[in-house]
Amino acid sequence: MQAENGGMYDKLAASLQDIRARVKVPLQAILMVSGHWEADRYLLSSAANPGMLYDYFGFPPHTYEIQYRAPGHPQLAANIASMLVKAGFDAGTDLHRGFDHGTFSVMQVMHPEADVPVVQLSINTNYDPGQHIGVGRVLAPLRDQGVLIVGSGLSYHNLRQMRSQAGVEASAAFDEWLQETLLDSDPQERYERLLRWSEAPSARAAHPREDHLLPLMVAVGAAWSEPARMIYQQSDFMGGISVSSYCFGS
Repeated sequence: MQAENGGMYDKLAASLQDIRARVKVPLQAILMVSGHWEADRYLLSSAANPGMLYDYFGFPPHTYEIQYRAPGHPQLAANIASMLVKAGFDAGTDLHRGFDHGTFSVMQVMHPEADVPVVQLSINTNYDPGQHIGVGRVLAPLRDQGVLIVGSGLSYHNLRQMRSQAGVEASAAFDEWLQETLLDSDPQERYERLLRWSEAPSARAAHPREDHLLPLMVAVGAAWSEPARMIYQQSDFMGGISVSSYCFGS
């Protein structure tokens, strides 16, 4: 992969490996909020041994042979669904959902040992930022139970303009706004800015659909008042795209 892409993913890979290195307590499970799973309610993958879901097309043959064999955690999935229902959200479990590439592309690098249970959470097709932040707030107690919550998306996701000058400019403008929002705003301001994310500079040029942005909303909700740290930033991704990722908590 590195040879094929000239090391383009090296910095991102190092940041993912660093996430795991920073976790100093035993992990009981990882909850992956995947921007590649959308449903009309919040669903949790509940298979004991999830399969693979190659939810893309036209990629090199070896990308359809990737295997990530982490176990699932049916009881945790059921517990999270129950937490959400009690909080007033429409939620349930999905016994058949496999690991999509929003999950396995991250986990293969972050935790290749695949010995920690992984549960996926879908985003809701209502695309409501406030509701997704609210879901994160409900899930916050999981962090004290040894569950690492990961929002998997991309801070710029406009594939049509990914390799264009328009994409370079839009991604830089939106990434600057995102850094200001997450790093320089107090919790209430951060919340209000994220509610109005579509008013940000180049917002819709960066995210024609917000599927890749909503996992961040869940993570912010789970962290709520905790400050953010930028753990990855690159301004030459895919030939000039600005992207970044963030960590909350210690």
